[in-house]
Amino acid sequence: MLITFAALLIAVLFALKPLQKNAFFLIYFALMMGAAYVCEQAGYRTMPFSKQSFLFFVVWHFLLINAVTVLAYGADKRAAIKKTWRVAENQLHLLEFLGGSPGAFLAQKIFHHKTKKASFRIFFFFVLAIQIVIVYYALRILNVI
Repeated sequence: MLITFAALLIAVLFALKPLQKNAFFLIYFALMMGAAYVCEQAGYRTMPFSKQSFLFFVVWHFLLINAVTVLAYGADKRAAIKKTWRVAENQLHLLEFLGGSPGAFLAQKIFHHKTKKASFRIFFFFVLAIQIVIVYYALRILNVI
């Protein structure tokens, strides 16, 4: 079932033009499909489109998108030091928006990267605020809070 959720998410997100050129999103896609396959082979099967399968998907999504976001920030910092090809800011923001804000915050602290540019920081906190609102309403709809 996790494969179904992952495939549906990827299909919807690939409709977005910026994601079609985002190498880090492709890494996320490969990791998510691999995690889904391993979980289903290990016997973690749930009822199709149940709350349990959705929450299982959300946990894997959260872990993997944040890992890929940290990887993207690390790659951008390394490129900045070596003065080579950089990761576009809109790609970093897109990874943040897809749920990678905690990973982005952690990467900013670890790599000391993207911490001084005011426009980047403002947009980062704007994305974070949107995510907090979305999570709050999702938890309300699921009757968790």
